Amino acid sequence: MINVITKTAADINDTEVGVRAGSFASRDAWVLHGGELGAVAVAAYLRVGTTDGFKRTVNADAQTRNDTIFGTHASMAPGQTNSGVDSLDGGLDLAYGNWRWRNGYKLRDNLGTYIGLGSALDPVGRGKTERITSDLSWIDNQFARNWGLTGVASFMQYKQRYPVLAQIYPPGAKLPTGVFTDGMIGDPEFSERQVRLFGAATYSGFAGNKIRLGLGRDDLDMYSTREYKNFLYSATGVPIPNDPVIDSPLPYINPHRRIVNYLYAQDEWTFARDWTLTAGIRHDNYADAGSTTNPRLALVWDARFDMTAKLLYGEAFRAPSFAEEYSTNNPISSGNASLQPETNRTVEAVLSWQAAPNLQLGVNFFHYEMQNIIRSVVNVAPTPGSTYQNTGGQHGDGMEMEAAWDASRSLRLTGSYSDQKSIDEATGQDAGYAPHRHATCSTPMYANPASHLALPSPTTCRWRRARFIFRRPISYDGNRGKLPVCGGFGGENIGDAS
Repeated sequence: MINVITKTAADINDTEVGVRAGSFASRDAWVLHGGELGAVAVAAYLRVGTTDGFKRTVNADAQTRNDTIFGTHASMAPGQTNSGVDSLDGGLDLAYGNWRWRNGYKLRDNLGTYIGLGSALDPVGRGKTERITSDLSWIDNQFARNWGLTGVASFMQYKQRYPVLAQIYPPGAKLPTGVFTDGMIGDPEFSERQVRLFGAATYSGFAGNKIRLGLGRDDLDMYSTREYKNFLYSATGVPIPNDPVIDSPLPYINPHRRIVNYLYAQDEWTFARDWTLTAGIRHDNYADAGSTTNPRLALVWDARFDMTAKLLYGEAFRAPSFAEEYSTNNPISSGNASLQPETNRTVEAVLSWQAAPNLQLGVNFFHYEMQNIIRSVVNVAPTPGSTYQNTGGQHGDGMEMEAAWDASRSLRLTGSYSDQKSIDEATGQDAGYAPHRHATCSTPMYANPASHLALPSPTTCRWRRARFIFRRPISYDGNRGKLPVCGGFGGENIGDAS
């Protein structure tokens, strides 16, 4: 679960300035401002940062396997991962009456390829991603007697580039078709534009009920793709050296566009004192992935003035990304137009307790079941790379605890602990990709509460992975972060890694 809390001008007291330093030569500085410009409430944010990134020694990589097969010595393993990045983030939030306009900018430059685009160490390649977002909303909770209305229009522009060409395999790498003297180069680039429209109405004319109806339309357009590479393909799909590097007429994926229409209904019913039942259902129609309907239930009990208990049930899905469905001419992963959406069912119990005016405690327990999980599956020899497939399901159970204590006006202590176990149903073994146990604590302090000079010192107390999984910050498949559908229970994305 990810809980994203955004700040408005009302949440910010004048101007805050902060600096931070940490492991791996990590440095950050930011400024946050909230105030008014006439009748307009203004909130603004700017952050710059840099890090050399997590350094882990990789003893063997994909090229190590190729060296064993072809009798070469091209691998750079053992060697360190390449995960440095320079960051720039900005935001501007303007509010006037029932209107709110939010804008965001996110740049990631000199972005390392971690263990390499082809899981072969690459200390050279550097990527760059840029995201611009803007949304305009209008909300009138008293539009008419018992009626409220909401409207949202949003825009997102995303680009992925490689200013410094990345190496899929290092210089000297050999395949059955020949030797890549200068390394196997393949740099996927794409541009993407999204336009989303959403509207909702609430009605509270029935005693004890608050009904919400909503609908929306998403236009998701990967309008430009290109690839710089120095190879072609044989009839069996094996890359053939073809120097020099060119802007290929056969990129790793062709442009695609996806239209999503959805609607939902929800009723928040206070059926007894201190008891509320929220029931909702949502239907989504994907132009290229079919339709799906998902329910959600939440039972809330205000047990005491300082304690709340919740029981939650939800169903969700994730449609295949463009890369997972349509990727071609790709030596790493090929798309599969026959993929089915991933599905997920979750049950969760939550208890929140305001133990003291300055102490908040919370605990929750959860169980989930996933089906039709999409993963890349290694192709049968001699075809290289892998193909995205629905690979079955997994289930898991876990718990999370958190606490926040305001020790003084200038010192706040927060901590959390989570424990989970996930099982791959195909193998009966641990599913990996997440820590078994994860504990954190942080102590954001203020040198002067009046001036808001923040001196945060977040500290991770303990982290133990079920299995170490290499995750790369930029993907050969042109994937990026998952994007939730506005206002609903389901989830949709064009790309799936960032």
